[in-house]
Amino acid sequence: MLPNCAHVEISGTCGEGVNECHTTLRHLDHSRWRKETHEHSRLCFEKNRIQDKLEEAPAPLRPVRVDNAPLVKEVIDRCSLSRNPHARELARIFRYPHFRALVEAHDEIGVSQLAKLSQHPPTSTRSTSSPSLDSHTSAASPSLNGGGPNDNTNGTDLDAVDDGGAGAMPGETIKMVGIRRNPDEPLGLTVEVDEHNQLVVARIIAGGMIDRQGLLHPGDVILEVNGVPVTTPEELQGEISLAKESVTLKIGPSIEEEMKSARITMAGGQVKNGRNLDTGKKLTCYMRALFDYDPNEDNLLPCKEIGLSFLRGDILQIINVKDPNWWQAKHAGEDGPTGLIPSQELEERRQAYVPPEADFVHKIGICGTRISKKKRKILYKTKQNSEFDKADLMLYEEVTKMPPFKRKTLVLVGVAGVGRRTLKNRLINSDPDKFGSVLPHTSRQPRPLEESGKAYWFTDREDMEEEIRQNNFLEYGEHNGNLYGTHLDSIRDVIRQGKMCILDCSPASLKTLHNSPEFMPFVVFIAAPGMEQLKLLYSERRSANGSTRNLHFDRQSSIRFSSRRAKTLESLASLYEDDDLISAVEESALLQRKYDKYLDMVIVNEDFDDTFRQVTEALEQLSHEHQWVPVNWIY
Repeated sequence: MLPNCAHVEISGTCGEGVNECHTTLRHLDHSRWRKETHEHSRLCFEKNRIQDKLEEAPAPLRPVRVDNAPLVKEVIDRCSLSRNPHARELARIFRYPHFRALVEAHDEIGVSQLAKLSQHPPTSTRSTSSPSLDSHTSAASPSLNGGGPNDNTNGTDLDAVDDGGAGAMPGETIKMVGIRRNPDEPLGLTVEVDEHNQLVVARIIAGGMIDRQGLLHPGDVILEVNGVPVTTPEELQGEISLAKESVTLKIGPSIEEEMKSARITMAGGQVKNGRNLDTGKKLTCYMRALFDYDPNEDNLLPCKEIGLSFLRGDILQIINVKDPNWWQAKHAGEDGPTGLIPSQELEERRQAYVPPEADFVHKIGICGTRISKKKRKILYKTKQNSEFDKADLMLYEEVTKMPPFKRKTLVLVGVAGVGRRTLKNRLINSDPDKFGSVLPHTSRQPRPLEESGKAYWFTDREDMEEEIRQNNFLEYGEHNGNLYGTHLDSIRDVIRQGKMCILDCSPASLKTLHNSPEFMPFVVFIAAPGMEQLKLLYSERRSANGSTRNLHFDRQSSIRFSSRRAKTLESLASLYEDDDLISAVEESALLQRKYDKYLDMVIVNEDFDDTFRQVTEALEQLSHEHQWVPVNWIY
């Protein structure tokens, strides 16, 4: 600006017009100088303000509240039973161990922080002087670096720390993880040696000590334990067993994770790193186990100590399904540890596997090649569903917990002559306002004095066949050229009357009833008792009905003659009756195994009064206790 001012003064000796022009230029230069001076002052002010802010001690943080854990529990209790999907999602998030541990840690830290503030009130440590930014930086440098510019004795050598990382990048790939052990609690992780001979974390058990800390992840490489290098699972287990209270792990990422972290991909229109955010597959759902499992007898389980044993009918809380072969689960409603169970896919392959020596379907050719028949496409038919149901492996059934409610149908199944119909009639007679039954439909002509709606609903064969084609019958069959069946509308009519419909149907109908939220059945299997009790039931039935239709032939037809022939026929009748009893016991056990996945209760009918009491008590219990029901009944 000074050269411009000099130029204006020198040129001021010219004419008056020139003087006016130079005066204007001098005014403009003076305005620019004032603007630049103001900008410089503002920058200096901002620099001093930032410097004062840096020198000012931060105000201590004060927690808003320290009782968040009980509040979170109250939210979970209220939202778990809500029908709003967003409320249930919130409850599911609040159940995560990470979130629960975070809230509890916040409350503990908040309590200690409030105690410190009450003992030592905060005082201002702001400096009264305002040194320049350069002088502040030069004064702080020795304390930050641990010495002068050439003093490295107290500094941290990152390269030296990372030398044990087997070629890891300095200063950014190695981390030290400290774990405070509980001698009675396992760490909750499994390890394996990968193809690069690295000891890596295979899985983290949900809810375990490692999972609650959240410092380790599957794929992390374990390099050292308490300063001792480890390369095998046996070495790791030995070093951890030697540690008493604390374990320090030196962790580095695997080669695959190094490549993923360095790769940037486009996903869903947003830039994300190479790690798939959906691979965790952490969830909380409940499954009813439909088979027994003992981890000590499983040769495929990677570690038998973390296997979870269960029995058929147990409710399991599934926590993690990331591994396609092993799910992480625990028993619902218990505080026990989380363990590994076989996944649906693994157990299906295991149960469907046929050893080559037991494979009688495929033949071996002359040259050793396997010869198999050409596969045929078979359409599914409800009437002929037995072959399809044999291949339907139901190993787990997803269920949900519901408040007490009354089931709509009571289904009694079992072999012929075991007492189902007698039990049904006694239940209806004991409380006609609570229980009801259906009348079957038939295509036969009514006999004299028979009316439709008394014992049967009479209809035309053509109409009944059309209803069957439309799947309006629960079950049907043909006897002496006439059709008989149970219509679904008959069941609906009983339910609309506010009664529980009692059905003594065929076991083949259980699948239809079980998968229907409209009927919500409670299925009771009446198992055959021992030979003596079953013979007594048959005898009581013969005396009550005056017939022996359940036997192969009329054993009383020729025994009225008092002769040797009569005695021979009587002994033959007794022999055939014993064979029928044995067949009934065997058939009962077969039906129970085949349809066990649909059964809610099994009663051995050794004493009829006791059987009646057990059924009534079970139905009463349903009205007062929570129930685990299939999710398709609710959603």
